[in-house]
Parts: sequence; structure tokens; C-alpha cells
Amino acid sequence: MKTKSGFGRIALILAGLVAGIGILALFVANRQTPTHDEASLVVPPVTVIEARPVPFLIEVRGYGVARPAETWHAVATVGGTVIERHPELESGTLLPAGTLLLALDPSRYELAIAAAEAELAGLAAEQEQLDTEEENTRLLLALERERLSLAERELTRIETLAGSGAVSQSQFDEQQRAALVQRQAVVNLENQQRLIPSRRQRLEAQIDRAATQLGQARRDLADTRFAAPYDLRVGEVEVALHRQVSAGQHLFQADSIEAAEIEARIPLTMLRRLMSVVPHPQRFEEALDIGELFDFSAIRAEVALVGVDGATWPGRVDRVASGLDPLTRMVRVVIVVEQPYRSADPPRRPILQRDMFVSVRLSAASPEPLLVVPTAAVHHGEVYLVDDQQRLQRRRVEVAFDQRDLAVITEGLAPGERVIVDDPVPPLGSMKVSPHLDEERGRALQRIAAGESR
Repeated sequence: MKTKSGFGRIALILAGLVAGIGILALFVANRQTPTHDEASLVVPPVTVIEARPVPFLIEVRGYGVARPAETWHAVATVGGTVIERHPELESGTLLPAGTLLLALDPSRYELAIAAAEAELAGLAAEQEQLDTEEENTRLLLALERERLSLAERELTRIETLAGSGAVSQSQFDEQQRAALVQRQAVVNLENQQRLIPSRRQRLEAQIDRAATQLGQARRDLADTRFAAPYDLRVGEVEVALHRQVSAGQHLFQADSIEAAEIEARIPLTMLRRLMSVVPHPQRFEEALDIGELFDFSAIRAEVALVGVDGATWPGRVDRVASGLDPLTRMVRVVIVVEQPYRSADPPRRPILQRDMFVSVRLSAASPEPLLVVPTAAVHHGEVYLVDDQQRLQRRRVEVAFDQRDLAVITEGLAPGERVIVDDPVPPLGSMKVSPHLDEERGRALQRIAAGESR
């Protein structure tokens, strides 16, 4: 019984094993090869723009402090008492050109003018007297020379008669003495005539000295009056009415309101990029100044007050200051704003005045269109493209510079290629994508590149 029971269990195990093998063979025989169904994969949508060269406005930005183009430091060149002071000669007052601001007592210099004029009048009288004396001497000399000629002819005649015994020796000697006296008279007049030029030179020197004194006195008199040389804004005033001032003393300060200057600090690399598109009217070896080498009129300048929206002024590049800023190593570009007070509308649009901190924007159009993409579309030196098979392609590009959230591409990208402007995750190479051409974004890129909007 035990033996039969053992054989039964073995039979059951073998039967189960055979059944399992049969089922496994059935599954293997009916297996199916797995298929890759692309239609079942999720194709991510992406936004693309078409890369194309566009007109580009190169711009640089810098900061500086506004200052008047001209500042008048009124300093007394002569001494005197303040006898007149404009009632509005106070700090902050605007006064037009030609306004008399201050006057000193002129009496001392008026007396000096009168004395110099009197001396000149006396010297002029002496000069007329010398002219008359010269003319009289000339006439007298002519007469005396005629008398000398007669005396010498008479002496010759008497000498001939004395030789024949017709006249006495005493008569001959008397005629000789008369001829000598006449010759002496002629010599005296000739000497007097020769001295007249030296006397005239000395008199002219005295006249020149008196004229110089008169001119100095008149300049001193003019220096007693301080009139505005241009439309100005009064600064610090250090003088009061009836106060005695001395030569060299500072009286007041005034700033011209006709123009303002900003010495903006701009990075050298950015300025070189801007200057590369500015026309060159002369060759470098022919230019003595950088203003002659570059046509600054091709650069558009705009000045904006930092911290105040809408407070802007048009300007022009006047010059590039010598040397770099010693602290920042930046180039110092001087921008001039003409008539900064005329367009003022406080408080919305304040006046551009001394010590205001402003930003400066310089721009010039590139002579050739540039290939640009949004800066966000460049990922560590690469852009993502969509090829003709609607697959993502990664491309290495060379970026010349970034400006206004745009990257200027010089290598690695061709016009007409579709650039992905959003950020697909993950950006796998050759992955299938669903591109959407954003034409409005492309037009906005062109406007930003042209400097029309940000």
C-alpha cells in the first residue's frame, strides 16, 4: 500500500510538470513582437521664429553728472565800493543776457581817464608845435642857404679885386668874416633840423605811454560793471551792496542756461562697437582729433534723468575727453544738451541743471542688417532649431554681442532657419516637435532691433 501511494505522488508531480511545460510552450508559440507606435507618443509644441537679417540700431549706455557748458566765476579785477547790485542777484535766479548785475564805484577810474586824456591833449599840442617848428626851420634854412650863396659869391668877387689891388685887405677880411658867420647860421639850422626826428620819436613814445594809460583806465572803468554775458542762472553770491571789494576777490557764480554737458562713462568695448559703424570722414593719419576722425553727427544721443520717468532730453556727442576714467577705466564721452531749460515743465519734466545724475543712450544704425535672435533662445552657446522633418536640432552658434535682450549671431545660423524661442523640456536631439511660427514675435524682434521698442 505504501508503494502504490508513493508511485501515485510521483505520477501527479510529473503530470503537473508536463502540464506547465505545455502551457509555457503555448505562450511562447503565441507571443507577439512589441511595436513602436509613434502616434501614441506625446509631441511637444514649440514656438519658433524665422531667422533673418534685420536693420539693427547699435546702442551703448552710460551714466554721468550734468553740468553747465559754461560757468562764469565773477572775480573783481579792480577794487572799489559796490554802488549797485541787481535786486534779483540771488542764488537760483534766471536772468537774461545783458542784465547789469553789479557795479563798483567808477570815480577813481574816471579821474584816471581824465588825467590820461589831458596828458594826451598836451602831447598832441607839443606835436603840433614841433611840426610848426620843423616847417619854420626848413624855410629859414632855405633863406640862410641863399644868403650864404650870395656871401660866398661876394667873397669870390672881392678876393679877385683884392688880388688886383682894387680893394683893401681889410675889406676882403671883413667879407670873409661875413661869409663865415653866414655859414655858421646855416650849420646851426641844419643841426636843429637833424634833431627834430629824435624829438618827434620821444614825443611819440610819450603819446604811446599816455594812450596805454588811457586804455588801461578805460578797461578798469569797464571792469567796474558786471553784465550777464549770456542767459544765466545765478549760483552762490558773496558780495553785498556798499561793500568794499579788492582786486582778485570772488563776487558770485553764474551758470549758462544755453547748454548743458554730461561727461558720461561708457565701457571701452561698447564704445568701440558703436564707433565701428560711425562714418570716417578722414583717414587716421590725417586727423588731429578724434572728432575729425569720426562723424559724431551720425550718433544719436538721448539723456534721461535717473529715477524720473519721461524726463529726457535730446543731445549730441561733442567730444571724447582725453584719457580713461582713473577709477572705472571707462571712456569719458561728453554729450551736449542745447537749451535744457526751454522744454522744462516742472514737476513732470524738471530742468536739467548742475549735479543731476543722468543716463546717456548713444545709438547709431548698422550699415548692414544683422542676424539676431532673442537672448533667451541661446542656451550656453547653442540654439534649438526645427528641421524639415519637424525634429529638434541643436546647433552651436557664435554670438557677437547681446543688446536689448537680443543676441547678434555671426556664425552657426543661416537666414530662413526656424529657431525655437521657448524652452522645451527636455531638449533631446532629433525629438519630434510640433512647431508654431510666431509671426508677431518676429515683427516685435524687428522693432526692438531697430530701436523702436523694447
